[in-house]
Amino acid sequence: MEITFPVIDFSKLNGEERGATMEMIKDACENWGFFELLNHGISNELMDTVERLTMEHYRKCMEQRFKEMVASKGLEAVQSEINDMDWESTFFLCHLPESNISEIPELEEDYRKVMKEFAVELEKLAEQLLEILCENLGLEQGYLKKVFYGSKGPTFGTKVSNYPPCPKPDLIKGLRAHTDAGGIILLFQDDKVSGLQLLKDEQWVDVPPIKHSIVINLGDQLEVITNGKYKSVMHRVIAQTDGTRMSIASFYNPGSDAVMYPAPALLEKEAEKSQLLYPKFVFEDYMKLYAGLKFQAKEPRFEAMKNMESTVNMGPIATV
Repeated sequence: MEITFPVIDFSKLNGEERGATMEMIKDACENWGFFELLNHGISNELMDTVERLTMEHYRKCMEQRFKEMVASKGLEAVQSEINDMDWESTFFLCHLPESNISEIPELEEDYRKVMKEFAVELEKLAEQLLEILCENLGLEQGYLKKVFYGSKGPTFGTKVSNYPPCPKPDLIKGLRAHTDAGGIILLFQDDKVSGLQLLKDEQWVDVPPIKHSIVINLGDQLEVITNGKYKSVMHRVIAQTDGTRMSIASFYNPGSDAVMYPAPALLEKEAEKSQLLYPKFVFEDYMKLYAGLKFQAKEPRFEAMKNMESTVNMGPIATV
């Protein structure tokens, strides 16, 4: 039986198909950890401009640097599998709690401006999605945003990546398999060059490249908050021999001092079959651990946080 990756028309939430669309999102969160949104409210024109300027920036400022790195490490001639690096060229933008876009060297002014505009739209979409997740989970309105808030608000940033053509895609991954540490991830990916895959029922499944779509995936913290009802899922990027793949992944994460723990309302609702499966911890502590263990299974990370749990104070949830 062929597995069909969930592709959801977000605009149908505003019509008579709302119930069915909410159900599709619920099913995707419970069984996939990933879904792809069409008609999500971010204009095609803005996305086209972001794509064009991202590709121009890569060609102008990053492509030669990447080629020099490949040559210096002798990567084109490797004979055995490389497990300690990825075939990608990246830079990072921070939006919240404070933007660093004005400080990133080599960005043209129009590119800075358009990435700021794009981040505003993505932030709105992320918060809309958190509300939809609350509704599907039966949590009070605004619960997830409040839990993410900490004392300074959420952390929100973007990883801009290009995956150039790779002569040995069987030996070097574009990006090694991992789950994402944070909250909800919004990906604007290349619609011509594929490569993103997720692990579903022990099989790697392609995430289809669709023009003007936004791919959504759930991070480890949503697994914790839902006490495992929703899962973060292993995914990877397969390098391609032809074409450079663009990937702009934006991470709407908890604030550094936000305390993560399973939602009490969910535990109460499912009391007869539910036990506390995940620990309580400060998000920043989890990120420190994740930094060294990103490309390993998530379960030992949760276990390590459980062992630290006695030191965490349960602060009140911020009221936004």
